[in-house]
Parts: sequence; C-alpha cells; structure tokens
Amino acid sequence: MRQERGEATHYATASVLAAGMERLHTPLMKKSYRPNVAAILQNHDGLVLIGQRSDYRENWQFPQGGVDRSECLEDAVRREVLEEIALASSFYEIIEQRGPYRYDFPKGKDARGFYGQEQTYFLCRLREKGLPVLDLHQSCGEFVALRWVAVKDFPVYLAPPMKQGVYREVLRDFFGISKSV
Repeated sequence: MRQERGEATHYATASVLAAGMERLHTPLMKKSYRPNVAAILQNHDGLVLIGQRSDYRENWQFPQGGVDRSECLEDAVRREVLEEIALASSFYEIIEQRGPYRYDFPKGKDARGFYGQEQTYFLCRLREKGLPVLDLHQSCGEFVALRWVAVKDFPVYLAPPMKQGVYREVLRDFFGISKSV
C-alpha cells in the first residue's frame, strides 16, 4: 500500500511539475516564422521594381513569397519572380543576399501556425540595359501594376504597415539609405 501511495504521489508530483514547467516555458518558446524570400530587382540606372498588390491596392512591395519544402532560397526567389511578375531568371543575376529579416502578422498566429515571416532578401540586377517588357497577365495576379523607383525615393510608407520596419532595414543594409518614414 505504501508503494502504491508513493507511486500515486510520484505521478501526481510529476504531473504538477510537468504542468508547472509547461506554464513556465510556454512564454519562452520561440515563435514560428514562415521562410520567405524577396527580390529587389534593380536596373542599370539604379531604379528598383515595386508592385502594387492586387488584394491591398494601397500597398506596394517587392516581389516576394514563401519557400517551398526542400527548395533552396535561390530557387525560391527565382520562382517567385517568375510567378509574380513573369520575369525569367535569364533576365537578371543575383548579386547579393541578406537576412533574415522578420516581421509579425498583425493578427498574430495564422492558420498554419506562423506568427510572421522570416525573409531573405536578394539584390538582383538586370543583365541588359533598358527595361524588360513585363506582362502581368502572364503572372499569378499578385500585382496589378509595377513601377521602377529610385532607391533614395523609395516610398516605404506605401509598403504594407507590418513590413515597413523591415523595408527600412533592407534599404539601410543594401543601399546605406536611412528612411524615417
């Protein structure tokens, strides 16, 4: 009987400890971020390409998207550029990559369990002078318009609000530009 009582106490204590540990560690657990890539496409005049989002038309951003399972980051950025603006990788070269940069989703954890995105940015330069013909009708519909802007005049305030801090960091890290707005 004493042994049974000891076992019961042991199990009860273990449960209480486990429950306490769980409560203790829950706030300290790392958030999950969705792996993501973004392309800064730059032409020979130093202009960068941004797209007007089809779902939030007041927002403009770089082509970007999630990394598929077993896909390397370089392949993911090439795929995203092709899907979102219909530009094949033969028209540009990857010059540099930096990251990770993180931002949180405004509504917290999404249905997939991610709290935000962890992005790797790629600076890509067009191989030829001039601007390529970009046909958004051949793309996935992410953007309704595209425009080339000077880096120094980059309209961070037009980026989705949750990404504006990351855009400031990216402009600083890649181009040495500090944007307060």
